[in-house]
Amino acid sequence: MPRGNPSSGVRRRAHRISRSLRSAAPALVAYLLVRLVGLVFLARLAHAKGHGVWPTLATSWDSGWYLGIAEHGYAGELGTRVNANNLAFFPLYPLLVRAVAAASPGSVSRASAGLLIAVGCSFVAAWGIHAVGERLHGRRVGTLLTVLWGVLPVAVVQWMGYTESLFTALCAWSLYAALTGRWLSAGVLACLAGLTRPTGIALAVAIALGALLAARRVRGGARTRAVAGAVLAPLGWLGFVGWVGARVGRVDGYFAVQRLWKNEWDGGRATLLELRQQLVYETRPQLFSLAVSACLVLAVVLYVLTLTDRQPLVLLVFTGSLLVVVLGSAGVYFPRARFLLPAFPLLLPLAVSLARARRAPLVVVLVSAVLLSTWLSAYMLLVWPGPP
Repeated sequence: MPRGNPSSGVRRRAHRISRSLRSAAPALVAYLLVRLVGLVFLARLAHAKGHGVWPTLATSWDSGWYLGIAEHGYAGELGTRVNANNLAFFPLYPLLVRAVAAASPGSVSRASAGLLIAVGCSFVAAWGIHAVGERLHGRRVGTLLTVLWGVLPVAVVQWMGYTESLFTALCAWSLYAALTGRWLSAGVLACLAGLTRPTGIALAVAIALGALLAARRVRGGARTRAVAGAVLAPLGWLGFVGWVGARVGRVDGYFAVQRLWKNEWDGGRATLLELRQQLVYETRPQLFSLAVSACLVLAVVLYVLTLTDRQPLVLLVFTGSLLVVVLGSAGVYFPRARFLLPAFPLLLPLAVSLARARRAPLVVVLVSAVLLSTWLSAYMLLVWPGPP
């Protein structure tokens, strides 16, 4: 067959995808099992409390905002009402919800479509996480990294009508593309991630910087693709922020919307004050508040470990930038553990350590993590009165 035949290239890509999926299959099965444990427990507890599982997962809190955007579109002006302007929510997920609901046979509701997208994307994310872990440390670490992501304290959000699964899937595969030198693909995926969540700027920075550094080391077409990836990476985030500004008629329109949601970047002052309040001054702190505080502290500790482990620069910049955005914002404190769900490279030191452990301690750690995640996730949705 002639060199460069398009059909040959398609077959090679299909073979790579098939091989990657076969390698990830045990990790995906393990991920499914741990999430099903959480779902069954949540369903039983919800039934005991007189709640339905489907509305809890598909329509609660931010899910309602995304469904409203899918149904009615965005607001046309800034306004003055606090916590009321839907321009704070990025567009890719609600667009997908509308498209899937419209394309589905029968009468699939937008809420059901959103939940299907989230669950489907969680497996795409798990596959990408495994691919990153396997690329860096082998298949066993990739599998453990996937399971650890599936048993995070607020992992139930991965199967809710939220953007975390879609965003993590885009981040994981963008980072994998960067690790394998496919900078154009990395840039396209980072661009889409920038249309999904405000924290997409963290991925854009990581991919753009990595691509520009790679462009200095290569020549010809590879250099062109790297530069193109660097240019594409921030376009999704910048495009939506610019569009919001044009829609409300002011350059800082998006940031004005965020201020109406009491969400401004203050360098971490509000986070430190809340941590001090929860861990030092609060005489009877609420359980979920303590859990969020523990997650934030642990995330910083894990980032220090990733620095000592000398992870690839693109991973370090991504998780570091994500921590800066999440910890440096003065918005609502309690969802911050959820905001860090896409920061799966922080779990690599744990996955590597567990991969070296003997079977008995490994089983104890994983079973304990599953039980903690299952219980805390159910508590967050059925007992905690605030947002997840």
